[in-house]
Amino acid sequence: MGKTTIGQIGLPAQDIGRAAAFYEKKLGLPLWFRTERMAFFDCGGVRLMLTVPEHDAFASNGSVIYLDTDDIHARARELQEAGVPFMGEPHIVAKMGGTETWMAFFADTEGNHLALMSEVPADGAAQ
Repeated sequence: MGKTTIGQIGLPAQDIGRAAAFYEKKLGLPLWFRTERMAFFDCGGVRLMLTVPEHDAFASNGSVIYLDTDDIHARARELQEAGVPFMGEPHIVAKMGGTETWMAFFADTEGNHLALMSEVPADGAAQ
């Protein structure tokens, strides 16, 4: 069996223009290209595809994309200032050994759930 990597993450969208604007203008992801029914972005080397689903089975919002950031508080403030509503403040979700994992959840214009995440030393660097 060969090596397996993430080739693409797909998210459903009802309105490609609205969704593409959110990911490009609010989140700051580079747009690779866009068609009438799809938009493709670079998300740290992983291709993110927004698409009007071809079939009803793909229309539900079920996955969460976790966007890694060095400073979760500063990035959350930037996104809030850009008009992105969060479902609460950044908070610790796990402590493993000497590492704290922080999360802050929000949604895009299409109802897909996303989160900022940051893994920092447990000495409180993210606070």
